[in-house]
Amino acid sequence: MSGISAWACQSRPREASVAADSVRPLVESLREAMRRPLVFFGGKGGVGKTTLAAAAALESAREGTSTLLVSTDPAHSTSDVLGAGLGPEPTEVAANLSAMELDPSTAAEHYMAEVKGRIADATPPRLAAEVERQMDVARASPGAEEAALFDRFTRIIEEEPFPRIVFDTAPSGHTLRLLSLPELMTAWMEGLVAQRRKVRTLGRMWRNAAGAAAGSTGEGRDAVLEALEERRARFERTRGALRDPGRTAFFFVVVAERLPVLETHRVIRAISGRGIPVGGVIVNQVLPSSTTDPFLFRRKQREAAQLDDIEARFGAWSVGYLPLLERDPVGPDELGSLLRLLRANRTED
Repeated sequence: MSGISAWACQSRPREASVAADSVRPLVESLREAMRRPLVFFGGKGGVGKTTLAAAAALESAREGTSTLLVSTDPAHSTSDVLGAGLGPEPTEVAANLSAMELDPSTAAEHYMAEVKGRIADATPPRLAAEVERQMDVARASPGAEEAALFDRFTRIIEEEPFPRIVFDTAPSGHTLRLLSLPELMTAWMEGLVAQRRKVRTLGRMWRNAAGAAAGSTGEGRDAVLEALEERRARFERTRGALRDPGRTAFFFVVVAERLPVLETHRVIRAISGRGIPVGGVIVNQVLPSSTTDPFLFRRKQREAAQLDDIEARFGAWSVGYLPLLERDPVGPDELGSLLRLLRANRTED
């Protein structure tokens, strides 16, 4: 792609040249964070996070690590970026690389079907219709799709046999809600487990009393309680994994415009406040440093102020820069060229 090599990742992209020594620590810190088992890419819609997530997953695969790319973005742009048809199960798209797209609505339907099956096994036939009605109400309630998506999310982390999983997350607000669920869901599950145990204890007391008169004290297993305890433990493990800096890194993609910068700063503070390690910030679509076009020159002046703000706001994290390309990269070859910009050790004239 023409013009790309002149925009290798640098600590200050507006400079004409940057010494190799000043670039290497920044680049290595980004690359090191991208080697963690769980890598997330997030940001405001339209900033290029899907493209960067796909490129990072491809780079991981080309380095020899079996990698899974997972999109939780309802826009389903990952298929377009990779040039491959994707669905809710892993599909191999390149050597060492598989990808999948999660649909919240489909995840909710599968989740509810599983819950209905478990409850039906432990519910008397006379209550089946009422249970079915309550489950349908729960399916239509706010947050049902997020809860189902989180359940699928936790299963992917624990069950998929990939040493590295790269997540292309939904736009910032959706992502923040998803990453808020570990605490909420764990607390909710603890409450449900406590209630179920209470009901089970009361039932056992009733059976003991009835059994003393009838000559029977049988109890059997509680499939609902077992399912609740399994989910609670899985959610707790997921919360621990997300907070582990040895396992997880969250990258934010931003463009040098006021609203995306402000939104990203708020989300980073919220993510960090939940103990989730931030791997770095990637500033995408940086304009060329020189132009004779008056319009682009004025845009570049406004961008320069935003780049200063980015360095001030995100100075505690590694920051990488990528150029505005002539067209969106599509397919493995073009995505590979994009990631090479982030691992460059020098700026070419």
